Amino acid sequence: MKVKRNTLLLIACLVWCAAGFNIFRIGVLAYPAYITVWNLLLSVLVFAIFQKFIFGKLVRKHTARITGYAEERQFFLKFFDGKAFGIMVVMMTGGIGLRVSGIAPDRFIAVFYSGLGAALLLAGVWFGRNYGKAALDAVNMRERAEGKDV
Repeated sequence: MKVKRNTLLLIACLVWCAAGFNIFRIGVLAYPAYITVWNLLLSVLVFAIFQKFIFGKLVRKHTARITGYAEERQFFLKFFDGKAFGIMVVMMTGGIGLRVSGIAPDRFIAVFYSGLGAALLLAGVWFGRNYGKAALDAVNMRERAEGKDV
């Protein structure tokens, strides 16, 4: 199924928001027994590291790739490239494995998942923002082509 190029940004928004919300929820549900200033600061640190060094760059890279497609209609799974899908599989498998195996203590799940989930959720919001900008740009271009004042 093919969708408009900018719709890929909306799909990325929905996928990342869903994943981020779910991981954040898991972390928050594990947090009540471990709420301390130190743990909250660690969660903020996890968030900042993932947002600055991974997800912020990923959003910019994939937005540029998507908006750079020459053809207007693209296969709906092209919101990611192969490498990104591979990373997603590894992260999901690792995260599920950590929780199911019991290797990671609940305190780690609370601190790490809260920070990671918040960073993922923000990445989804940024994809949504980029979708909104692209949609607005398309409307403005169409109005200019029709000779309307923008």
